[in-house]
Amino acid sequence: MTKWNDPYIRNREEEARAAWAEQLATRFAERAERHDREGSFPFENFAELRQAGYLKITVPKQYGGDELSLYDLVQLQERLAYGDGSTALAVGWHVGQTLHFRMSGKWPQPLFADLCRSIVRNGTMINTFASEAASGSPSRGGRPETTAVRADGGWRITGRKTFSTLSPILDRFVVTAYVPEDDVVSEFLVKRTDRVSIVETWDTLGMRATGSHDVVLDGAYAGADDRIPGKGIDDGGGWLLHIPACYIGIARAARDFALRFARSYRPNTLSEPISSLPTVRQTIGEMEAELRTARALLYEAAERWDRETEERRPSLRPELGLAKYAAVNNAIRIVDLAMRIVGGTSLSRRSPLERYYRDVRAGLHNPPMDNVALQMLADAALREQNEPSSSAER
Repeated sequence: MTKWNDPYIRNREEEARAAWAEQLATRFAERAERHDREGSFPFENFAELRQAGYLKITVPKQYGGDELSLYDLVQLQERLAYGDGSTALAVGWHVGQTLHFRMSGKWPQPLFADLCRSIVRNGTMINTFASEAASGSPSRGGRPETTAVRADGGWRITGRKTFSTLSPILDRFVVTAYVPEDDVVSEFLVKRTDRVSIVETWDTLGMRATGSHDVVLDGAYAGADDRIPGKGIDDGGGWLLHIPACYIGIARAARDFALRFARSYRPNTLSEPISSLPTVRQTIGEMEAELRTARALLYEAAERWDRETEERRPSLRPELGLAKYAAVNNAIRIVDLAMRIVGGTSLSRRSPLERYYRDVRAGLHNPPMDNVALQMLADAALREQNEPSSSAER
């Protein structure tokens, strides 16, 4: 695996953690092609993540976790994705949501404490299943068709969730459901029982090993204390930066593959490798501009979110959305340029570039989608007041 020369590493502690993530990513890269081809879930990768203690990186220290910041999380997720995008994106939902629960306080404290202790002790993972075929992405505001009805001192939940990442490995998860008696949408912590089944629907173009199957709930039980009643503090959604970090990591892997190829490939018509050609160097420069721009936006957004007050974090949504918008679209462009350098062999199923090409396109369908990110930027611009400057007043 390429040794990173990274200007966003700020101290030796971050450097050590980055090296740790790179070691994991190197092993994941060896399995990525097989899991992509089979569309199989990489259980062995998650066993290694559990053994390494990665699953507890965003758990509060009081429960035995590492309590890493958003900036730290972005660094590690980018490196995991360098080795295997599917594994990075899937585990990103777990560590990202754990950070979200920690910062927002949206879970009742006893419930969150129990989850954290289980993550540290047993390697438990969590995700929220909200998407449905009829209502679409939860970010669009559709009411779920999944319902929760009071029964047996708790709730019986019935419905079907799509895009349920990590579903093959989770023993508990959060679901959104409509509560008819209260006429509200609420969240419930559900444990896997015989009332919960997985329909293996995940057979996609990219990110084929995330295990994002459908989950069917047939009167699944949630206890009275397993309802998550409120939204807590609005943290601005900073935890979602695990998504752009993933796609930048894939793009960097594509860029490095193309650089190795350009340095070593010399057709018999040339006396030097193709890296000496002006057209190839131009393309490399374009890749570098796209990558550096995306990484600058990503790490600036993460650092700002970490240092911002709770009250002001929601105001960062346009910057957070811009970081994701740039990361995904620049990643698509970087992979395309890398393939132009390598040529027709990049289309081969034996080439990792072919997988990178498919995987980065999945980012267009992760939140916030492009039109949402652009709308937030437009709204922010239109709210600006064109007040006269002090010099103009004089």
